[in-house]
Amino acid sequence: MQPQPPSTHRPPAADGSGPQAPDQSTWRRDISASLVIFLIAVPLSLGIALATGAPLQAGLVAAAVGGIVAGVLGGAPLQVSGAATGLVVVTAELVGQYGWRATCAITALAGLTQFALGAARVARGALAVSPAIVHGVLAGIGVTIALSQLHVVLGDTPNSSALENLAALPSELSHPHPSALLVGAVTAAVLVAWPRLPGRGGHWLRTVPAPLAAVAAATGVSTGMPVPRVSLPEWRLQALPALPDGPVLGIFAAVLTVTLVASMESLLSAVAVERLRAERAGMQDGPADLDRELAGQGAANVVSGLLGGLPIAGGAIRGSANVEAGAASRKSTVLHGLWVLLCAGLLTTVLELIPLAALAALVMVVGVKMVSFAHIKHVQRHREFPMYASTLGAVVLFGVLQGVAVGIVVTAFLSLRRLAYTRITVEQDGAAHLVRVSSQLTFLAVPRLSRALAQIPAGAVVIVELGGSFMDHTAYDTLQSWTNAHRARGGWVTLRGRGGRPIAEPVSTHACRPWTPWRNHHCTRPSAPANAHAPGGGQQLLGGVSAFQRNTAPLVRDELARLAREGQCPTQLFLTCADSRLVTSMITSSGPGDLFTVRNVGNLIPPPATDGSCDSVGAAVEYAVEVLKVGSITVCGHSGCGAMQALLDSAVQSTTGRSATGRGGDGMAYGGKAPADPQTPLVRWLRHGRPSLARMQRIGRLGRGEVAMADRPVADALERLALVNVMQQLDHLMAHDCVARRVAEGSLQLQGMYFHVGEAQAYVLDPPSRTFTAVRPEVLDAV
Repeated sequence: MQPQPPSTHRPPAADGSGPQAPDQSTWRRDISASLVIFLIAVPLSLGIALATGAPLQAGLVAAAVGGIVAGVLGGAPLQVSGAATGLVVVTAELVGQYGWRATCAITALAGLTQFALGAARVARGALAVSPAIVHGVLAGIGVTIALSQLHVVLGDTPNSSALENLAALPSELSHPHPSALLVGAVTAAVLVAWPRLPGRGGHWLRTVPAPLAAVAAATGVSTGMPVPRVSLPEWRLQALPALPDGPVLGIFAAVLTVTLVASMESLLSAVAVERLRAERAGMQDGPADLDRELAGQGAANVVSGLLGGLPIAGGAIRGSANVEAGAASRKSTVLHGLWVLLCAGLLTTVLELIPLAALAALVMVVGVKMVSFAHIKHVQRHREFPMYASTLGAVVLFGVLQGVAVGIVVTAFLSLRRLAYTRITVEQDGAAHLVRVSSQLTFLAVPRLSRALAQIPAGAVVIVELGGSFMDHTAYDTLQSWTNAHRARGGWVTLRGRGGRPIAEPVSTHACRPWTPWRNHHCTRPSAPANAHAPGGGQQLLGGVSAFQRNTAPLVRDELARLAREGQCPTQLFLTCADSRLVTSMITSSGPGDLFTVRNVGNLIPPPATDGSCDSVGAAVEYAVEVLKVGSITVCGHSGCGAMQALLDSAVQSTTGRSATGRGGDGMAYGGKAPADPQTPLVRWLRHGRPSLARMQRIGRLGRGEVAMADRPVADALERLALVNVMQQLDHLMAHDCVARRVAEGSLQLQGMYFHVGEAQAYVLDPPSRTFTAVRPEVLDAV
């Protein structure tokens, strides 16, 4: 098979049927994705409009304008814009204070401000705001939304503030409206249960978006019940915006709040959608341009405000659904806006069957999901929970803009405190004294540093470990003066950083890392081996162990002691080949306790029906899935695999009567010769790779789209078999009952990986397209 030139190479179609013309393929994918997000956007937009107190048709206007205007002008191709979830509370306050027409004018003014900020290219600067503040704002908004919409579900109307809603909740719970409560409960139950539907039937049902299924179920249940329903009056010119009547400062604050929240929600959503988009092959448009996206959002808000629509922002829910539905370009976003426009004009009668309690329950569940426990764990791990909690509380008590201000003040205070506070301890570590500095070393910590150093006796061996990343001149001068004086009195002092490496060591000096291979590294060879008769390889091994005890053990001892006490709790099962060139911890950047690893010749997984001699891998899979409750299983093949070469040689021998020349690989291809005994353990084991060989031969014979690499042709038959083998072993995994059950529940994910040894490059399998895509280095964003 001759590789195609780069200019004519096209990725396989999404359905795996082979290459197709890009326009035909992307149009089909975009139309399909646009219908999915249209079905999500309609009920969500109506629910947001209901929660804000705006005309319900304003939500549909925002969805249509967000799809068409922001879709055409925005800089994030797969971002889907519409009525802003994060602005529900703000919009409700504006409607109550200024009226709906004035709120439309404020939306348009905020859009002009966004457009100016995008033209000034300040979008990236908005991401400098701490993620703890951003997620705190969103969580506070979510709490406020949930409290207000719960009153609608109970058959009443919400109050003007979260505290009033909370205070009135006991009386509402004691006297609920039965019909509205039933409709809301059905909506919430379907929303929660829909993504967890088990089995093949559940898989097909999940192709229907959960919001649509929930609203449809609630509408069906409410048939004949006396509950308030959607009412869509005709759009009139009288609804055009009017200038707000009030203090200029208050209007300015309102415009600033809408601008700030809509911009942050859109930019953070764009970043999240871009991450999902980067993992997909076959995308036509380039990477996200955040400045253009901000300007596009501004233009959409101007148009939405002028047409009587809600404030617009990009939404992570709709954008993620767009990517997951297979969208390839911005055409899906624009088409979804056109579908909403047609729906508003042609399906008014159908929309007016929807009970308001269903929309309220939909928005209430969205508000609850905005309080993300994953975000709480993330900010807690980075010691930023006080910023998150203070922002959340201030948003609930006072409002969005006040919450952002409180979060910034708390962030500044904690940052100054961390800079000023430094913990210094002195410990006896054998014959040496260990001085640990836990944070930045500034002039404020010099008195504490001097007191700690004064405790060390003259002539002692001292190790000073600087855990921070900054030391000012005053602290440096104090530490250097004491070091010189201590050495003059016969003492010994060394300075090292957080990783244990001496600070004064030149950059070019060789230093082994835990992942460095032993071969030809003389620094791991002991000068006086414990066993003088040990062969050279044994000395090398003992030298590596000695280097571990000297350099690495002190750094990991505390963590290993914790794991010894608490037991292992890995999140992933990693199944790969026994090839010595595959260092699992290196290519996954993992440490103790992270991976439950199984290695064997050829990364094979015998199906459950095989004989008992192959139970080792099955037992490991069962233990990982049932006992350790891992969340994912990865099967990783690699280039130059001797097991795959042996399978290819056996195929050639069976058809030609002679063996092909082996490639060497990891030494399991027998140098191109079949083993003398056909029943050796290795030969019996490799029979579990024959389904992979048969699969590759069957694909080639039938002419179907082969397994592919996203950015280059498959190199040769050996690489093709290694890739097919990964897919085949994933199928073998699904034959295990425990794996199939957890996958159906949605609590276990299977993924394929291929590691090219010579390129030091990992590739990840996209199952629908059967394409392996290279994993690229990512820049960590602030979100």
